[in-house]
Amino acid sequence: MQGMAQKRYLAYFSSAVFFLVFLFLLNLCKGSVSISFKEAFSSFLHAEMEGQTGIILWQIRFPRALAAAILGGALALSGYLLQTFFHNPIAGPFVLGISSGAKLAVAMVMVFFFDKMGRISSSFMIGAAFLGAVSSMGFVLLVSKQVKQMPMLVVSGVMIGYICSAVTDFIVTFAADADIVNLHHWSKGSFSGIAWEHIRTMSAVIFPVTLAVFFLSKPILAYQLGESYADSVGVNIRRLRVLLVLLSSILSASIVAFAGPVSFVGIAVPQLVKAFLNDTKPFRMIPACFLGGSVFCLFCDLLARTVFAPTELSISTVTAVFGAPVVIGVMLRRGSARRE
Repeated sequence: MQGMAQKRYLAYFSSAVFFLVFLFLLNLCKGSVSISFKEAFSSFLHAEMEGQTGIILWQIRFPRALAAAILGGALALSGYLLQTFFHNPIAGPFVLGISSGAKLAVAMVMVFFFDKMGRISSSFMIGAAFLGAVSSMGFVLLVSKQVKQMPMLVVSGVMIGYICSAVTDFIVTFAADADIVNLHHWSKGSFSGIAWEHIRTMSAVIFPVTLAVFFLSKPILAYQLGESYADSVGVNIRRLRVLLVLLSSILSASIVAFAGPVSFVGIAVPQLVKAFLNDTKPFRMIPACFLGGSVFCLFCDLLARTVFAPTELSISTVTAVFGAPVVIGVMLRRGSARRE
């Protein structure tokens, strides 16, 4: 049994790394302008940043592919933390309205502060998104104390998301025409427009947070076995819950600040990873979810750019196509299990 589990883990991680590299290369080479693998390899080998090929690779596609991998991994990990926190398989930043809260805060910054500040830094955007995410999470936590049933918690999160979206639409009416175009494009979710400065900022935030989550593997495992058990082995439940809220909010805020709200990744990827590994242990699930989210978002972003090229789909459109059936499957499976 142990040998089968080890083979399963090895198969998953080796496959995930392979597809991560393969999809990353495809994202570099495929698009409205096709670039051969040979040209891409030569450009990277000789650090050729001039000319059409160099500019497309180094200034547009390379940072975009890195952003899809980093933010996709962060979004999947955020979903895993929320599912662990609520003991709920369909908890996620998009469904619970956390992404909508972050979206509202970023929209306010873009509308009311852009003209005064001239240029908004990436760290400022993350900070604003974090405040919005934490505020929405606070409302969800208040509701969760009053509502114990999973469907009602999800409905409450959806309602919070609708409220935040309505307020965002109201704020947009005061925006200049140019800001409205930018907000509309950003609010649909997209990895386009990512620059190297954004990569540095998101890496400085997401990788330390991911490492901090991994160091919490043992307390999270105890928490998964029940709060009474976790308390009996010395886990500070209250502090762990605060950390889960803060870390998941930072990860969610980072995605919204750079790519806008991206749907279903935070729910679908952790469920797919659990089904493949047949395991929920955090020290395996944390890196597995991050890798899975990176692969999933690279795949979806590739489709978003190439299916109707040169027209580009929003990333949320593609992630919803693949992620929503997973959520429906999870709900149907839980319904069947309860009837039995």
